[in-house]
Amino acid sequence: MGPGSLGARDANPRRTNRRRANPRRANPRLIDDLSRFGAEDVQKCYNCGNCTAVCSLADSDYTFPRRLMHTLQLGLETKLESSLEPWLCYYCGECSTNCPREAQPGETMMSLRRWLTSRYDFTGIGRLFYRRPAVEIITVLVVALLTGIGFTLFGILGGDIRQYTGPQAFLPAATIHVFDWALAGVLLAFLVPNMFRMWWFTLGRETLGQGRRLRLPLVAYLKSLYLFPLHFLTQKRYAKCERRRPWAVHLALMLSYVTMLVLIMFFLRAMWSGPAIDWRVHVFGYLASIGLIGATIWALRGRIKKTEVYHQRSHESDWIFLVLLLIVAVTGVLQHGLHRAGADVAANVAYVVHLMAVVPMLGLEVPFSKWSHMAYRPLAMYLSVLKKQTVPLRQDEEATEGMGAEATA
Repeated sequence: MGPGSLGARDANPRRTNRRRANPRRANPRLIDDLSRFGAEDVQKCYNCGNCTAVCSLADSDYTFPRRLMHTLQLGLETKLESSLEPWLCYYCGECSTNCPREAQPGETMMSLRRWLTSRYDFTGIGRLFYRRPAVEIITVLVVALLTGIGFTLFGILGGDIRQYTGPQAFLPAATIHVFDWALAGVLLAFLVPNMFRMWWFTLGRETLGQGRRLRLPLVAYLKSLYLFPLHFLTQKRYAKCERRRPWAVHLALMLSYVTMLVLIMFFLRAMWSGPAIDWRVHVFGYLASIGLIGATIWALRGRIKKTEVYHQRSHESDWIFLVLLLIVAVTGVLQHGLHRAGADVAANVAYVVHLMAVVPMLGLEVPFSKWSHMAYRPLAMYLSVLKKQTVPLRQDEEATEGMGAEATA
């Protein structure tokens, strides 16, 4: 074979594409890249497997964190991109506590979740935020400022700041309700494609892609679909960790957020009514507010005191998320109380500040940063079960041929 034919073979675009998709191809800069997401001690790991042995969530199909630590050290970027294991970990901290090399496998798993979030994001904004936290902070502040200016001008031009409800309300409920749904539409326009990319990287590429190796019947997707809402609403896998208090706090935070979201999106007029309290809806708002504020303060206190291993290392995105969530919850309670007390001017000011925190939290944190895990984690639980049901294509074809031969005989 001459040099010309060799060059022609290398120039074949299909061969080039296969090489690029090769999960065994290493990226020697992967560890350095992941350090920007919080993983700083990966090189200390020498794969003893102690972390996997003490993990109550690891099983024969998903042996984390050891396997992921090894994959990361080898620089197998595509293989990491296709893994679900980081989402199956809830960072109880047992692996980091029992690591003889202090390689912090729990923090590495957390960093991998940030890295994967940036990989799923088709816009590149998530990667920019995680790698350059200052950009995220500035963006949040700019969006908050523009939100405040926009709603203040809208209120001044169309209403009376001394009126919280009624025809001359500073921020009418009907208008805010339309804005809420528009914001939800924008959020979903970013988050849903990112969820689709997660499915493609972890399962779709292997079962439907050009170089597919596995087969998964459509009925399997339907039979296991209930797992997504189940894990979204219960966080039941987290309850399997040895310590159940973090799960209880996390569940309270999640259910409080979902409750408040449902109230705002579907019962805003009732929530807005007053100044008399409508206990049919407001009681749920009070309970949700207690859950949000209590769980957020618990998390902030833990990260400040650093008493637990899972609170000892915090990425900037952790602080941004918690601070925004606390501002949203406190200002929401404040505007409600001020309106019931008859201080409508102060209530409207508090409402503008509330919206200044809500818009960047939902518009930036949900699709691009920390809050996106509320969608990715239950999706990972669903996909992990589906992945166990896949059948290698060759094995599936042999079984089909065997059935055909028996029928012919």
